[in-house]
Amino acid sequence: MLQGQKILLGITGGIAAYKSAVLLRLLVKQGASVRVVMTPAAKQFMAPLTMATLSKNIVPTEFFNPENGEWNSHIALGEWADWLVIAPATANTLAKMANGIADNLLLTTYLSARCETLVAPAMDGEMYAHAATQRNLATLAQDGVHFVAPAVGELASGLEGIGRMAEPDEILQNIVQWVQKKKLWSHKKILITAGPTFENIDSVRFIGNSSSGKMAYALAEELAHRGAQVQLVSGPVSLQPHHTNITLHKVRSAKEMLAACTEKFPTCDVAILVAAVADYTPTQTCSTKIKREKADWQLTLTPTEDIAATLGKLKAKQQLLVGFALEDQNEIANAQQKLQTKNLDMIVLNSLNDKGAGFEQATNKITIIDKHGNITPYPLKSKTAVAGDIADKLLQMMEG
Repeated sequence: MLQGQKILLGITGGIAAYKSAVLLRLLVKQGASVRVVMTPAAKQFMAPLTMATLSKNIVPTEFFNPENGEWNSHIALGEWADWLVIAPATANTLAKMANGIADNLLLTTYLSARCETLVAPAMDGEMYAHAATQRNLATLAQDGVHFVAPAVGELASGLEGIGRMAEPDEILQNIVQWVQKKKLWSHKKILITAGPTFENIDSVRFIGNSSSGKMAYALAEELAHRGAQVQLVSGPVSLQPHHTNITLHKVRSAKEMLAACTEKFPTCDVAILVAAVADYTPTQTCSTKIKREKADWQLTLTPTEDIAATLGKLKAKQQLLVGFALEDQNEIANAQQKLQTKNLDMIVLNSLNDKGAGFEQATNKITIIDKHGNITPYPLKSKTAVAGDIADKLLQMMEG
């Protein structure tokens, strides 16, 4: 299942480090090439020689190797790996990862690696439940880190509770599932629209809205992390994409966004229209600033061309088209009508009546409606988590 995959296994200083040897053997049996990096504290629980023997690779634990006088390059380790798996991941290591602290070889490798990262937390139950640890986990989730949740059981302290590192076979299964998902996405080309559009009135004024682009950018990062090639057509926002699989195309007006979308869509497998595109644009614009006068100023508007409807007409049989609907009344009915009239395969509904959803929020609450009539509501989540839900639903439709 993991033939040809290069996995860098990070081990931190917890009693669960003994399970890492079992995990390493399972990864090798599945065909993976495995290298190991250990923190200095991890050596108190597991001998580097054991992991070197099992992986058939030298196990670095420090920046400098006094035996041969060479530096261990965290850059080279990060570039080599397809996956970084940290098991066990202690509360201390999670805190440092969340805050960008790089005081050992494993942490500097994490910060420089461009690959997927999966962690298996392991610690005492009270430490796991502490507000600081939960904040760190939430931060890492927003950064795109994947987790294998700890189990409930007897802890090293002798107490019962949550905090036991997941068993090696469960961690292996999570890795296999992510590798399979990435293979499914690796040949997919995705078009995503983001942010608002600004419709110029004169050289300084425009009509716009308060879309931040957070949902679209989170979705672009999620799909890029899964292996897709993303064409991100973005209106004016303050965000920047990070993943190398994302190509950013900046636009300003609805007309410019339409032109970019009609150009990119024919070569894409999926288009996801998240942008809050202006429905109207000034009929006439002025190249200089219009001076204030006493007389009333009337602004004549004309409808913009509907991007979703345009792509719906261009859509080929093998392509999928996903829309977004922001509603404040008759939400389901309005979203279903938009789904049908614009030839969408799926629509993601936000309601302005839901607290924590909508523009400029870090969270979102969605309902996904597909062309088969399925209606799937989701609870309020971070936009990073919502992006994962949308990607999972989209994958189901592609497989179907």
